[in-house]
Amino acid sequence: MAGGQERALKRRVRTIQSTKKITRAMELIAASQIVRAQARIVAAAPYEKAITRVADEVAIELGGYAGRFMGSVDDPGKVLILALVADRGLCGGYNTNVLRAVDRMVKSPQSSDTEYRIVTSGKKAASYLRYRGIHPDQSFTGMSDRPTFEYARSVAFAVRAPFVDEAVDQVLLISTRFLSAGTQVVETRQILPIPVGSPISEDDDEATEGRRVQGAQTGPRGYTEFEPDGLDILDELVARYVEAAVFQAMLEAAASEHTARQRAMAAATENADELTKTLTRVMNRARQDAITTEIMEIVGGAEALRQGPEEE
Repeated sequence: MAGGQERALKRRVRTIQSTKKITRAMELIAASQIVRAQARIVAAAPYEKAITRVADEVAIELGGYAGRFMGSVDDPGKVLILALVADRGLCGGYNTNVLRAVDRMVKSPQSSDTEYRIVTSGKKAASYLRYRGIHPDQSFTGMSDRPTFEYARSVAFAVRAPFVDEAVDQVLLISTRFLSAGTQVVETRQILPIPVGSPISEDDDEATEGRRVQGAQTGPRGYTEFEPDGLDILDELVARYVEAAVFQAMLEAAASEHTARQRAMAAATENADELTKTLTRVMNRARQDAITTEIMEIVGGAEALRQGPEEE
């Protein structure tokens, strides 16, 4: 009995050690990809800041003529939600945290009068939402860990077209914001209408501060000159802004995914070490029990042989 238990424990230890090699390799791969993902975020950030600044300048140029393309929506009747998650699992609660935020928003009692449409990016989103009775209009897959601008452009078109066609009143993005290697948060932000009055970057001079006023028609003018006028370029600006915002969000989501996977695999590797130690102790104890049993059987047999002739 003890020998059979020892063999079973040996098999379990070998299996755990093999799994540990896999989790360790995945941890190292994710750690190497985090640096690359952070570099892509830094490289893309200036373009997003510039297009946001231009959007603010257009808002000032047009004032109230920007219509439904800029500003905020107080009581939207139809909302489109873009959810960004991963194509793969093994990354802790990264996917679940985003999808729970979508589920809570759609099923919130406060939003009972709002009609929601869902567009997802990442294989894990569709199955999660369908299981909970939420059916996405479109699902994009295959680019969560290393998104390209072309991929982001196709997703941006899918969420922009319904807004331009007035099929929805607002487009929201729910994704994981990469603040630092130690901090990532699930965030819900508005993409359309274009939010006006975004925070000024640290490198902006003080003279630009007066320009960040929603719907301002008087006061300091921006440094941007429009040719043709702002109203004529509004359609093109909306398209470029949505593409930049979606691409930047995908880059931050990818970095957050790699960070979450690195943490999850590091924890799995540590758990494998602990489990190996525990099973090794149990296996050694089983081996000692088997040896003790065998010694007792040998001693008992020798004692029986020794007493046999004496009794005769």
